[in-house]
Amino acid sequence: MAGRDLETRDDIDHLLRDFYSAAMRDEVIGYLFTDVAHLDLERHLPQIGNFWEQVLLQRPVYVGHPIAAHFPLHQAATLRADHFQRWFVLWDEAIAASFIGTMADAARYRAAVIAESMQ
Repeated sequence: MAGRDLETRDDIDHLLRDFYSAAMRDEVIGYLFTDVAHLDLERHLPQIGNFWEQVLLQRPVYVGHPIAAHFPLHQAATLRADHFQRWFVLWDEAIAASFIGTMADAARYRAAVIAESMQ
C-alpha cells in the first residue's frame, strides 16, 4: 500500500527497481527488456534514475535523448501502442504500491506524456 510521496532520489530508485522488476517479467513487454534490448539493469538504473530525477525533482543530472535511445529497440522489435499502454499500467502499479501524493501524480502524468509521445 502506498505510504508517502516521491520526494528523493532514493524514492525514485525504489520506484524504478519495483517497476523494472515487474516489467522484465511481464508477459506482454518483458521480452523487450530481456530478449531484445538485453537490458543490463545495474547499468541502466543510474541513467534512467537521472532522467526521472531531472523530470520530477528538477535537478539537471540527465544527459541523453530518451526518445532517440529507443529507436534501435523499435527497429529490432516494432514497438506497438499496446506495449506503451502496458508499460504505463506497470508504472502506475509500481507507483501505487509505494507512493501517494502530488509528486507520485506528477510521475504518472509525465509517464503518460512520454508513452504518448513515443508512440
